[in-house]
Amino acid sequence: MARLHCNLATLCLGAVVGALLVGFGFAGAEAADGRATSKPVIELFTSQGCNSCPPADSILGSLIQSNKVIALSFAVDYWDYLGWKDTLASPRFSNRQRAYAKSRQDGQVYTPQLVVNGSAHVVGSDKSAIDEAIAKTQQARSARDVGLKVWAEGDTLMIDAGASTEPSTKPSGTVWLALVKKRVPVAIKRGENAGKVVTYHNVVRDLSPIGKWSGEKMMLKLPKRDLMRYGADGCTVLLQMDDTGPIIAAVEMKSW
Repeated sequence: MARLHCNLATLCLGAVVGALLVGFGFAGAEAADGRATSKPVIELFTSQGCNSCPPADSILGSLIQSNKVIALSFAVDYWDYLGWKDTLASPRFSNRQRAYAKSRQDGQVYTPQLVVNGSAHVVGSDKSAIDEAIAKTQQARSARDVGLKVWAEGDTLMIDAGASTEPSTKPSGTVWLALVKKRVPVAIKRGENAGKVVTYHNVVRDLSPIGKWSGEKMMLKLPKRDLMRYGADGCTVLLQMDDTGPIIAAVEMKSW
């Protein structure tokens, strides 16, 4: 198990957010690209320097092809000392993984680690464990789902979040924006995976908290051209309890 010792960085996109409350929301049932979905959310923490990771990267690709999940791949940087600097890694992603371990109170940080619906973790190369974790967490996830939608209006990315389905509580949540590259092949020249060409799927190129949600309907607006400079194909929006608690809504825009 690898322990991380970095502080959570201030993320660059927060400064461009303009958030306003609005008086409408959207249903959270299965829908087309850009609308809310109740699909499970899986986040794979992987590394080019980890020789047990390629099978997990491949499984993630297969799950994405099934179109039954919303999937994200985060490359962590804490194995860079083994002889190969991960070309997709960021300390922000390592920090997110550590924050999950703190939120779960289990201290478990390793690769390949797959986090399901923000509340459970399994070894990312164990398909049966992934299926079991989805089954165990999805009922609670579906019960919390609120409306969430993302779409573009000219140069503006619009994100609409609905109200809490539990009006008697006072929830506190974070809206995260992940900028996603669909497919990145990497020729690894040194380290534990030397000589391999590994393809990474739904690679997160940047992750930012773009708004705080208090259970009320809200809208966020972002300048799309600022987001596109990261070289991503599209984005995924997560609405998550606290910062790294259970995920209560998710939506993806697969292409700009």
